[in-house]
Amino acid sequence: QVQLEESGGGLVQAGGSLRLSCAASGRTFSMYAMGWFRQAPGKEREFVATISGSAGRTYYADSVKGRYTISRDNAKNTVYLQMNSLKPGDTAVYYCAASSAGAYVNRDAYDYWGQGTQVTVSS
Repeated sequence: QVQLEESGGGLVQAGGSLRLSCAASGRTFSMYAMGWFRQAPGKEREFVATISGSAGRTYYADSVKGRYTISRDNAKNTVYLQMNSLKPGDTAVYYCAASSAGAYVNRDAYDYWGQGTQVTVSS
């Protein structure tokens, strides 16, 4: 069992930055690929970024590529999402998730989910 808790969300103006954190319980954190997803009101939850267990591989949605950076610190059981050049369209609840299958785009590959943190970008 893995428990995930996101933090770092908030209200920011367009063009600003935020860093989200996701702290995981358990001693097997490095065995899981970690992903970030987001869900805007009235929309489906969508993939944002993922990172392999060793942090050797990352992958991003086209909509955030070049603006967001996913990273992880296995010693701290934490994954991060650095978000720069934020746009109003980035407004959503952001969720982190853990996958025992690997660093996939498909949300069905993820076994555990956090409760989410709200990110609001004002114009």
